[in-house]
Amino acid sequence: MDRIDISRPRIFKGEFSPPPDKSISHRAVFFSSLAQGKSIVRNFLRAEDTLSTVNAFRSLGIQIEERISSSSDYELRAESYELVIHGKGLHGLSEPLNIIDCGNSGTTIRLITGVLSGNPFLSVLTGDSSLRTRPMARVITPLTMMGAGISARDNNRYPPLAIKGSGLSAIKYEMPVASAQVKSSILLAGLYAEGETVIVEPARSRDHTERMLPAFGAGLQVSGLNVSVKGGADLLPADMEVPGDFSSAAFFIIASLLIPDSEIIAKGVGINPTRTGLLDVLSKMGAKIEISNMREVSGEPVADISCKGKALLKGIQISGESIPSLIDEFPVLCVAAAFAEGTTTIRGAEELRVKESDRIRSIATELRKMGAEIEEYPDGLSITGNEKLKGADVESHGDHRIAMSLAVAALASEGKTTINGISSVNISFPSFFDIIRKLSS
Repeated sequence: MDRIDISRPRIFKGEFSPPPDKSISHRAVFFSSLAQGKSIVRNFLRAEDTLSTVNAFRSLGIQIEERISSSSDYELRAESYELVIHGKGLHGLSEPLNIIDCGNSGTTIRLITGVLSGNPFLSVLTGDSSLRTRPMARVITPLTMMGAGISARDNNRYPPLAIKGSGLSAIKYEMPVASAQVKSSILLAGLYAEGETVIVEPARSRDHTERMLPAFGAGLQVSGLNVSVKGGADLLPADMEVPGDFSSAAFFIIASLLIPDSEIIAKGVGINPTRTGLLDVLSKMGAKIEISNMREVSGEPVADISCKGKALLKGIQISGESIPSLIDEFPVLCVAAAFAEGTTTIRGAEELRVKESDRIRSIATELRKMGAEIEEYPDGLSITGNEKLKGADVESHGDHRIAMSLAVAALASEGKTTINGISSVNISFPSFFDIIRKLSS
């Protein structure tokens, strides 16, 4: 059955390792596939979204071996997955024999559009019903400026996409909205372009691409909000290890702040500053969160994160400039706000209406069923806290982050909550409910 019943646990304590970082796992497959030679990606996230990227490159002629590894450069878990990727260089991809199915993965379809724009063959990209409603003009516009031939449904707005790659020219592009996916797509196309491609962001978005590409030999530079890459040079193979996913750890961090007498330690979590805006927001709300055992893994900062006991959270104002660094944590932040004292207002988050679901409407609709007082705006919402939410029958809207956020709300609420549509969790965090059971027993 595609649903689960959750009630407030008697205890919520223990250590756990979040799954490997999804964004970094995607990019490791991209850059390794485009490098000339063999790369090894350790602690790879084996989930539906990342497998969409693996299968896409397999359809382009890249040999990718998957195996289970019991070793790790740092202590994450007893067992993890690793990939051996035999890259063929920037110009070694083969024309696919069939349509490439990107599943539910916006990262896959947007980033691979940048790659295929520079390859001289025809390719067609599609995805599931949700992905086919995700906006693509934001990548099509700059890529066509570089010389790519791209056609898409509804006047070049939505998938499926037909791409006829060609020789590309470098551009300077000022992004209207901060987006790591769009930025990475343009940088990938820039590897194929003559000259230097420059991107100007309106605000800093996650920088995993900027951290990782130089390890593969790319001529990439960052100066403030400007990112540039020089085209024409082959990428070199590189081995790397993927840290734990902060966005996945966030659900348990917030659960521990809402459940009395809780105590959790999330081990080996990536704390890239472009990803951890949630910690700053929670600190302003009154949470006490401890960061320890800091180190670096494959160019990414990593640490253990500890939370102890229920926090007395206060409502705050969250502006649009904070949104890029907590874009994936928005739904579960709304759960924290629903239990905080006073009103929390989040604005400048219109980007969240075009995720796997309209996340502003989805989380508002479902938390209202549990007794939350929420006012919705075009670009956000305000939530007046209520420490006594009640269990209800709620829907995931086919969105993995909505499903997991509602599970956190259920853990802190009175009575039983039934969450429908939990299979969506497999997109990013297949072991999510197993970890809840572990910490609750």
